[in-house]
Amino acid sequence: METLVKPTYKKPGPDDFFKKLQKEVQEKVLSDKRIQRRNVAKTYFLLFLYFACYTCILLFGNYTPLLFLCYILLGFSMIMLFINAFHDAAHGAVFKKRKHNRQFMYVLELFGSNSWLWGKRHNLLHHPYPNIQHWDTDIKQSDMVRIFPDTPHLKQHNYQHIYMFLLYPLYTLNWLFIRDFKDFFGTKDNYVKRVVKIPKVEYYRLFAAKLGNLFYLLAIPMLVLNQPWYVIVLGWLCMHIFGSMLGVIALISTHVDETAIFPLPPADGKMGVTWAEHQMMVTKDFSADSPVANFLFGGFTHHVAHHLFPHVAHTYYPYITPIIKRYAKEYNLPYTCYPAMKAVRSHFVLLKKQGSGESLFQHGEL
Repeated sequence: METLVKPTYKKPGPDDFFKKLQKEVQEKVLSDKRIQRRNVAKTYFLLFLYFACYTCILLFGNYTPLLFLCYILLGFSMIMLFINAFHDAAHGAVFKKRKHNRQFMYVLELFGSNSWLWGKRHNLLHHPYPNIQHWDTDIKQSDMVRIFPDTPHLKQHNYQHIYMFLLYPLYTLNWLFIRDFKDFFGTKDNYVKRVVKIPKVEYYRLFAAKLGNLFYLLAIPMLVLNQPWYVIVLGWLCMHIFGSMLGVIALISTHVDETAIFPLPPADGKMGVTWAEHQMMVTKDFSADSPVANFLFGGFTHHVAHHLFPHVAHTYYPYITPIIKRYAKEYNLPYTCYPAMKAVRSHFVLLKKQGSGESLFQHGEL
């Protein structure tokens, strides 16, 4: 694996906007502990919703339309639980004690993945280095799609704006049965292994989680319900397809639109901006004024606030975002908020242009 120089950011100056922003947010927003308690209540509600949907599969699944409906609702609740509660817990933002947040992260094992590895991917690579090639593992996940400008162009990429529209609904299936194994056993473009060594126990936990997930989602319904096995498998596939479609809206709406910047650090790794300035440049909000979107997608709608304050509960973000917008205007920093569907369309514009091999995107040499 090639050796790369880790990017480093410029030190903040005396008039740094983020120092002032942090102080104001601490004094005016974070002092209200009721907002934190809302996050805890929402976390338990979403966990209850997930188990309630699963219970409904076992209780009402002999009626085929209800079986499919319950599997689809289970897929939606899985994504909501991941995006809202698990994601916050991974940042230590749900419970006061670190061990309680870590324990809650095992819901990812309930979904069939590995919480330890995801935490390392997300917290050690994506958050410090968003949109930076060879470091942001959340953006570079597969050679099937070309997003970074310096990624080699393959013939198939000419059609990525078409086939990715068909592949995105399989996102969670790809995660569980391809991406996890690439992260654990692959060597090509394995960003995670640049920064951590995977403990042996996590390999056992990975396989145990996948077997346990398939057992309770497929085997138990096959044993309990009077349904053909293939009907249950189709319901399970619908769970992943509909859940993926909901989740992908959040995943493609925050960093990878047609105006996205993909900074290339110089040879010595020293960036020309501060960490906070970089977060502002490469992160977008979507549907931030929509209560429904905020409930469904948690910290993803107010994603700029999340990247600047990752250890803060997402229920605070609607109160933090107006302050961020004011500082962005004062310091001439970028801030963008799209409606969700416009953000999705903008992503596919990016895919079409990047798929053509054109050099139309800003590298952001800083």
